[in-house]
Amino acid sequence: MTPYDLLPRFKAQYDANSQEFSISGVVRPQAIDELGPSIALLRDAIGRVRGVLYVNVRRLTQMNNAAFHAFSRIILDACRARLDLRFVVITSSVVGWTSRKFGRLSGIEPNITVEEYDSEFYPGQGFLEDGGFVPILRTQTKMTWRHERAILPRHGMRPGIVMADICCGIGDFAVLVQKEFQPSRIVALDHSRSSLAYARNVAAEFDIKGIEYTYGDASEMLLEENQFDLVTCRHSLQVFNRPELILRELFRICKPGGRVYITNEKNSHCLGEPRADSIQWTYNEVAKLWAHFQMDIELGPKSQRYLTEAGLEDIRVESFMVTNRDGDPQDFADVIAAWENVYAGEMATKRGDTPAFIRRFRQGFQDHIFAALHSKGYAGWPIWVASGRKPL
Repeated sequence: MTPYDLLPRFKAQYDANSQEFSISGVVRPQAIDELGPSIALLRDAIGRVRGVLYVNVRRLTQMNNAAFHAFSRIILDACRARLDLRFVVITSSVVGWTSRKFGRLSGIEPNITVEEYDSEFYPGQGFLEDGGFVPILRTQTKMTWRHERAILPRHGMRPGIVMADICCGIGDFAVLVQKEFQPSRIVALDHSRSSLAYARNVAAEFDIKGIEYTYGDASEMLLEENQFDLVTCRHSLQVFNRPELILRELFRICKPGGRVYITNEKNSHCLGEPRADSIQWTYNEVAKLWAHFQMDIELGPKSQRYLTEAGLEDIRVESFMVTNRDGDPQDFADVIAAWENVYAGEMATKRGDTPAFIRRFRQGFQDHIFAALHSKGYAGWPIWVASGRKPL
């Protein structure tokens, strides 16, 4: 990598291995001369590349027209001078103007295309964004909170800290943390606009202060590094096809000495009695179903490895079992019913499963509900909690 720290507010670099020129930050020159080193770097990259040059602007937060036209001119001229060269501009939906602005270039030159980096990065997002799933997310959080409120202080939670809740979903965990532990500041970030809209509406309705809800890509956050005492990411790494990218970002925004806290599941360890065999079969199939969609619902016990590989130290891992005895058994049953609708309904159908398989698949969820509501029954859902400290 050849970095150019051109101005305090932006950086350009070229990676010859991936043939990628990237520029990030705020690019608002008063004179084009200020762009001299980055323009020279782009010209040099164009001269070296064969085939495709990737232009990565997914962390470009601002760019004035003078800078846009300067870079665009070089790219357009290169397309006309070298018919063998193709440009792929990589943007992010988090910074929507980049897709619109650079999209104009693809309308001018057919050898320029624009790709939104995160458009297919969240394979499970569509299954969980349906507004009808919101009450179940609230119920799940209520059930896990009974355990986490006691666990969190062992993983860095304390009053007055600065905290980020990444992949915050509908924001209910951030609200519970604020009420219980009173951090001085909470930034809650998510990639789902519908979830954030729900969170903001709840905050407004109940006059909840101190939580900053923000839209963002967890794998490429527009948040400054080294600013949070505690960074949480709950039930989310398992939904991504590249969890190591998320962990890299959680590490980056965490202060040295601060902690990164994650929770994940191992769904094949869900259990119930009576009808244990049917329940076990279904949750083994859940794990296979998620794997088909490039997600890992078995990630929980792998947490220590992921945190260690991310560069964290002092790894702390523990697990707990959410059961039908944690409050109202109907809450547990409602969660399982929602899983059945999503997993045995939408996901299994999309995978192309046969009607016979889906009937058996559904039966396991229904047997789990039966166990949860049975006066002598027991139903469990295991959660892994882990955290690591960022080295000083």
